[in-house]
Amino acid sequence: MRKGTALVVGATGITGGNLAGYLVASGWSVYGLSRHATVQGGVIPVAVDLLDSQATHKALAGLPITHVFYCTWVRRDNEQANIEANSAMMRNLFAALDGERLQHASLVTGTKQYLGSFEAYGSGRIETPFRESEPRVPGDNFYYALEDVLFEAAEQHGFSWNVHRPHTVIGYARGNAMNMGTTLAVYASICKATGQPFVFPGSQTQWNALTDMTDALVLARQMEWAATSPGAANQAFNTVNGDVFRWRRMWREIGEYFGLAVADCPEAPQPLDSRMGDAKAVWAELVQQHNLAEPDLDKLVSWWHTDADLGREQECVNDTTKARDFGFDHFRETRSAFFDLFDRLRAEKLIP
Repeated sequence: MRKGTALVVGATGITGGNLAGYLVASGWSVYGLSRHATVQGGVIPVAVDLLDSQATHKALAGLPITHVFYCTWVRRDNEQANIEANSAMMRNLFAALDGERLQHASLVTGTKQYLGSFEAYGSGRIETPFRESEPRVPGDNFYYALEDVLFEAAEQHGFSWNVHRPHTVIGYARGNAMNMGTTLAVYASICKATGQPFVFPGSQTQWNALTDMTDALVLARQMEWAATSPGAANQAFNTVNGDVFRWRRMWREIGEYFGLAVADCPEAPQPLDSRMGDAKAVWAELVQQHNLAEPDLDKLVSWWHTDADLGREQECVNDTTKARDFGFDHFRETRSAFFDLFDRLRAEKLIP
């Protein structure tokens, strides 16, 4: 028996791709929306640019969607432009869907809910662990704009909603712009090939402070649970693995996985984006030597996003008490999430 008909928006991303596969395996009919059609087992592709309202209407007309899982965003030069573009995408989506058929919509945002946008990062009053009841941080933030569009559409059409706030997401995805796990695997592979020590690129604060992360399948499980549990409707939930760690230990464990010497954390950050200038040439050699499946380094790494996460000057720990109180208790060890991803990347010849 089918559970519902889902539209996963952003089906090629780290969150949407893993969610789409999970929903198919769980008995859903799944449409996967992205700008370019891709093939994923059991997922019906829908190729459209949500910024084009007419094309969106045409692509979604008549689809029997009961549940929307919104897992995408576009990056612009400043936060006001982020708000305009991302709000337009979500408005175009809801305008094109059959509001009477739609039962539920889920939105994925993240920890910038508490930290502020890239332009105002860490400028608010930061208290950890982050709780869903925290007030919005002053200033522009496209997360807040997306929430407001969601709430408006839910009130207009009468469907329920959830907002999910993961921390940095670990999972398998190629061509994704926010993918720390694969970025670190590629960085470690380059260090090994060139004999460089595995240097932590971020801040002393992140090296020493407690933090947490989100496995993509933990997020997928929580999204399905919240969308199908009446008591969880119309709530925002933090989404993390359930354990906490310090990078000073995790970094050494990742280094051991790749057989690397791990240097002490430098006094000042050493961002990957500025240090990996010669990485494409090294990667081209590794592709030839090991017959790797992806020659385009830009489809594997996100130096800038990993630098942003590891360069923070504040502790980031998320409280998941609310989700547990509502009945969601799935747990994932973050170290295992990294190692399982590395194993898959090696099996699929994406890293040596």
